[in-house]
Amino acid sequence: MASSGLPIHIHCSAQKPSVSSSANFDHLKSTLSNAFKPFLKQIERLPLRIDVAPQTLNDTCLKLVDAAVDSVFEFADQPLLPSQSNFGPVDEMKEAVQVTNIQGEIPRDFAEGVYIRNGPNPIFGALTSTSSMFGRSSYTWIEGEGMLHALYFCKGVEGDWTVLYKNRYVETETLKLEKQRNKPSFLPAIEGDSPAILSAYLLNMLRYGKVNKEISNTNVFEHGGKMYSIAENHKPQEINILTLETLNDWDVNGGWNRPFSSHPKKAPGTGELVILGIDATKPFAELGVISADGNKLLHRADLKLNRCSLCHEIGVTQRYNVFMDHPLLIDLNRLVRGSSLMKYEKEGYARIGIMPRYESADSIQWFKVKPNCTFHLFNCFEDGDEVVMWGCRALDSIIPGPDKGQNKFDWFSRKLRHIKPTEGSMDAVSEDQLVFPRPYEWRMNKQTGDVKERNLTGTEYSMDFPFINEGFVGVQNNYGYCQVRDSIASSASGMAKYGGLAKLYFGEQNPGFSLKENEVEGLTKVEYHMFEKNTFGTGAAFVPKQGGVEEDDGWVVTFVHNEDTNISQVLIIEAKSFTSKPVARITLPFRVPYGFHGTFRPMQLQNDILSIIPSLNSKIVKSISPSCSQIHE
Repeated sequence: MASSGLPIHIHCSAQKPSVSSSANFDHLKSTLSNAFKPFLKQIERLPLRIDVAPQTLNDTCLKLVDAAVDSVFEFADQPLLPSQSNFGPVDEMKEAVQVTNIQGEIPRDFAEGVYIRNGPNPIFGALTSTSSMFGRSSYTWIEGEGMLHALYFCKGVEGDWTVLYKNRYVETETLKLEKQRNKPSFLPAIEGDSPAILSAYLLNMLRYGKVNKEISNTNVFEHGGKMYSIAENHKPQEINILTLETLNDWDVNGGWNRPFSSHPKKAPGTGELVILGIDATKPFAELGVISADGNKLLHRADLKLNRCSLCHEIGVTQRYNVFMDHPLLIDLNRLVRGSSLMKYEKEGYARIGIMPRYESADSIQWFKVKPNCTFHLFNCFEDGDEVVMWGCRALDSIIPGPDKGQNKFDWFSRKLRHIKPTEGSMDAVSEDQLVFPRPYEWRMNKQTGDVKERNLTGTEYSMDFPFINEGFVGVQNNYGYCQVRDSIASSASGMAKYGGLAKLYFGEQNPGFSLKENEVEGLTKVEYHMFEKNTFGTGAAFVPKQGGVEEDDGWVVTFVHNEDTNISQVLIIEAKSFTSKPVARITLPFRVPYGFHGTFRPMQLQNDILSIIPSLNSKIVKSISPSCSQIHE
C-alpha cells in the first residue's frame, strides 16, 4: 500500500457483536426493518401457498431485495478534480496494438518478456458513493476494479525489437456480475458512516454472498510458471499472460480458503511461495507455504494474533518468515459501536515476528519496535545472529482517511504536503507530517532479543513502493529502488503522485552526511532519477540483464504519464547509470492511469506473437518468428 493509493481490501465475514455493542446492532436492525417495511407489506399480500420452484422463489426474493436497495440507496458518481484526471479509468482494449514510437534504443541484451502492471480502473467510469437513511458510504480510488496493463517485448531473429501493448480487466466473479447487471450493484462497505457500512455488509451478503467486491487491483506475481493478479480481499486470479484473460481463482487445489496478502514471497533456495492471509475474524492471520510448482500447500499455521493488523506484505530469509504486527487495525466490534472499521491506533504497540519456515505460532520470536505503519518492504535477510528488515516506514497511516465530518480533500492535502528537510528524527514534526514513508532498517538479534532501528534516508523526499532485483529476495542485497513522492504535486491534488525514482546503496554512507554526537551510522547513499516536470510514474520494476554478473546489472522500467501533454510512456533506465537519461522512451498510443505494483517476467515470445495480436502484419510476424509466419500465411 502506498501513501494515498494503497490498496486496502478487507475480507470480512459475519460476526456476532459483543454485548456492549448489542444496542447499536439492535438499532441498526430496527432501522433496516423500518426502511424496508413497504416491501415487506407487498410480500405479506402474496398468497400463503406459492407453487413455484425453489430457484424461482429465490430469484423473486432477490429481485424484491434489489428493488428495496434501489429505493433506499442513492448511488452517485464521485467526481475527480482536474489535477486528479489520470487517476480516472480508461476503456478496455479489444486487442493488443503495436507500439512504434520509441525514442532511443531498447538494448540488444534487454530481456525478452512482459512488463505488466496492475491498478484500479472503475468499471462504470467513476467510483460511486451512496446516501441513504443510514448515512453515506463511498469507495476510495484504491477500490476500483483491477486492470492489467502489459507491454510485450518481442525480439526478432535479427535482434530487432517489436513492442506490443494491451490492457484488460481482471474478470473477477463480482466484476462479471456487475457487467451482467450493467450498473453499480455492490454497496460501498469500507469508508463511511457506521450504520451505512453495516447495512452494506448485510445487504451485499444477502444479495451476493459477499460483503464487498473482489477487485484484484494491487499486484501481479509469478509462481510455478503461472501469473496471478491479487488484492488483499480475495484469493488471487490466474492470468493468461499472453491474452490477459482471467482463468480462475487460485486456492492451491483446495488447500487455501482465505485471501492472500498482496506481496507473497519466494523462499530463497527452495522456490516455495510464502503467503499470509488476514481476516477481520479469528483466526486473524494465517501463514502458508506453497510448493515450488504451485500445486500443493505444504504448511499452514495460525499466527494466533489477538487483533486484525492490516499486514500488506510478508518477508522471508533463508530460514525464517518475517511479518509485522502494527497498530493499523480492522475491528468489526469497533464498527458496530459506531466508529471506523479501520483505524491507526497511535497509542498502540508494534512488533515484528520471526518464525522458522515450517513451524507453528509457538515458535515465533517477537521483537517490540517503535509504533509505525509500514506497508512495503525492500527485503529481509540473515546477518549472523541478526535478522535484518528494510522497508518504507511512516509514523501514521493515510488510510482509511479523515474522521467523519472532516473535508477529505483538505485532510489528504495536509497529510501529503512537503516537510522541512532534516537529517535526524521526526519526533518533533506535526501530526500532519507523520504520514511520510521513508526507507528504514530494523535489526533483530535472535540471541539477545535486542532491536536496532534507524532511518536510512533523511526527509528530503518521501519514498515508497520499494523493489529490488528479485534474484536477491531473502538474501543480503546491496541495492534497493523505490518511487519518490512529489509532495508538492501530491498535496495540490490530494492524491499521491510519484515524480521520480531512487536507488539506495545499502552498504555505502551518504557522502554529504556527517555523523552527529551519539550516532553510530550515517544515512545511506541515494541516487535519484527524477522525471520531467508534471510527469509521474507507477509500477516500477527491475529487469535483470541477461548474463549479468553484478546485482545492479540491468534496467528499471516504469510507466509514466505527462499531465501537460496527456501522454503515457514506458521508460527504460540503466540501473548502473541511474541518474542518466532513459536509454529508451516508449510512447504508448493510449493513456495509462496511475496504478500500483508492476513486475517483469522474462519469457520467449517469438512463437506466441499471434496469441498476443492475431492481426499483426505478416512481415513483422516473419521478422520475429519464421515458424509463426508460416501459420499466419
